[in-house]
Amino acid sequence: MKRKWFNVDVTILGLSLSGISAAKYLALQGANCTISEKRQAATEDNVKITELEKLGIKVEMGGNKEETILNSDVIITSPGIPPHSEVYKLIKAHKIETFGEIDLAYKETNVPFIAITGTNGKTTTTKLVSEILTNGGLKAPACGNIGLPPTSLLEEKNLDYFVTEVSSYQIATNPSFKPQIAVYINYTPDHIDWHGNEEEYFKAKADLFTRRQPTWAVLNAMDFKIAYLKLEMDSNVYFFGREAEDKCVFIKDNKIVIKDKNKNIIEVIKLDEIPLKGKHNLENVMSAIAVAHIAGIDVEIINSTVKNFSPPEHRIEYVDTIDGIEYYNDSKGTNCDSTICALRAFEDKKVVLIAGGRDKGTDLTEFCAEVNKHANAVILIGEASDRFEEALIKSGFKNIHKKNTFKEAIDTAGELNLGSVLLSPACASFDMFKNFEERGQVFKDYVRNKKATR
Repeated sequence: MKRKWFNVDVTILGLSLSGISAAKYLALQGANCTISEKRQAATEDNVKITELEKLGIKVEMGGNKEETILNSDVIITSPGIPPHSEVYKLIKAHKIETFGEIDLAYKETNVPFIAITGTNGKTTTTKLVSEILTNGGLKAPACGNIGLPPTSLLEEKNLDYFVTEVSSYQIATNPSFKPQIAVYINYTPDHIDWHGNEEEYFKAKADLFTRRQPTWAVLNAMDFKIAYLKLEMDSNVYFFGREAEDKCVFIKDNKIVIKDKNKNIIEVIKLDEIPLKGKHNLENVMSAIAVAHIAGIDVEIINSTVKNFSPPEHRIEYVDTIDGIEYYNDSKGTNCDSTICALRAFEDKKVVLIAGGRDKGTDLTEFCAEVNKHANAVILIGEASDRFEEALIKSGFKNIHKKNTFKEAIDTAGELNLGSVLLSPACASFDMFKNFEERGQVFKDYVRNKKATR
């Protein structure tokens, strides 16, 4: 049931896409809305602020004022604000009702949610699930962490599902959110700076399954830590990756197949028909097939959608070829595990890897081992370059080049002429760029301009 928001004082933390969407929705419901943004206003904010103020939404920049927080009936928080921040401490001390934008959407609609989480592959899987369901005749837009806030879809008519990408931050900041179908693609340590330690990171993800108890849980049977969550759930469980007693998706004779509730084996697609590069993408495809089967989509539609699927940008994305050297943009490789997956995707040839950025402090042992197997050279950039260089040297890898600028790194990678150039930083982008999208776009633009001006 929709909540009555008329004359309720709501503070939304963060001038983000989700924050703006939540504020607009609540203002239309009659709430008194204030967006409180910690950073100072930039020139590009002016148009947004003017538009919001026309809707009666107040915007305060340059800090979360204590007066604003304490005068709030409800606070819509941002996934970018860690739980140990000062503003969170203030909110908790005064016991102000707090939840995130996804919780808001969930509470304001009867449309069921599909929630897709995991350390890597969330966006690809979310996009693929949405496309399969849409091609199957359902109205199921992709939203959430993929870039479209679910509150922006609340006025849409006849929706069948919200197909929602959710990060660990979003799970933690949306405690009431209970999807009908929840998917756990994979797990490796990440975001330790936000959660505090690896155990808290896993617990944040697992909470979507063990406490929320979705109707269906789609779990990676190849990861025992994920698979064992079944023991803590009353949900219907659908495994992918390994054959189970029933209701599972797995690989058999170089094909992805479904085993249904009656234990019938149904062929879905041959592995060589899947356009996505890398073994890790098989996890994404299998989990999406599981969701589609739960939703009742015909196998023929699943097959044709997967065959024709184009992955999102910045995920082992082919950019161009210059003098016989292929350039690939995997800027979404913001952690070691993601970069390891990208390196393994080039199993038949070695690459020149561009890595580095803002260090997440994770263990580099496996990363270095895979670099030794799959790279002829490594170009290092950014704040993490010293630690990465030290770890690589200790592992026996010698062909390392440290560069001060991104463009120098790209030029050097090509000049070495030692294989395809792969940008997969294994680090966050914030030391040099606004986000991983900007980093990837700069890479693509520079490579294409380099070719055009030859």
